[in-house]
Amino acid sequence: MESDEDAHETDWQRVALFGAGLALGLPANFRATGGLPLHEARAAWAPAGPAVVLSGSCSATTLEQVRRMGERFPALKIAVDGSADVDAAAEEAAARLAHGPVLLYTTAAADEVAEVQARVGAARARQHAEELLAELARRAVGAGARRIVVAGGETSGAVLEALGIRALETGDEIAPGVPWMRSLDDPPLALALKSGNFGGPDFFIEALEDA
Repeated sequence: MESDEDAHETDWQRVALFGAGLALGLPANFRATGGLPLHEARAAWAPAGPAVVLSGSCSATTLEQVRRMGERFPALKIAVDGSADVDAAAEEAAARLAHGPVLLYTTAAADEVAEVQARVGAARARQHAEELLAELARRAVGAGARRIVVAGGETSGAVLEALGIRALETGDEIAPGVPWMRSLDDPPLALALKSGNFGGPDFFIEALEDA
């Protein structure tokens, strides 16, 4: 015989088991009852404008994504040891934005990450990376960027905070688990925020072609 406590635990287990499946049907139900507007056409949904990619993740997946984008578009590597010239990087990025996408990254291979962390400390290196990319994102938007792709969970959070974004509308998926999103504040921005290991090797390029 199960106790009241066991019954309570079982009820919660059932909620956890079936919650996700039930949620999958909610959007269609809301649309059918008029509670959720139909998704706008992509051309009208995604803000047009220059694009910037900011990469703080150092995963193997992101390293390859950075390498491939750097073969086709301007790419600026930002030092995280305290020697970076943010003003110069922001000015160069702004000058290039008018001609196409720009990649700004602190992404580095494991041996380079270890060397920098040994000199300045792991926590300080991470903090530098987040602060630098967040500030460069803010300046890029000020220079006209309207499509922003960010690699790295902590980097994504820092960028959103720097841009003052508090609410996002979810759009179509670029890759499994990574949708385009649109900010609900001014200026309207299209954002793709991904963890390091998400997306294929050409994710950055495909994302910008897809927007």
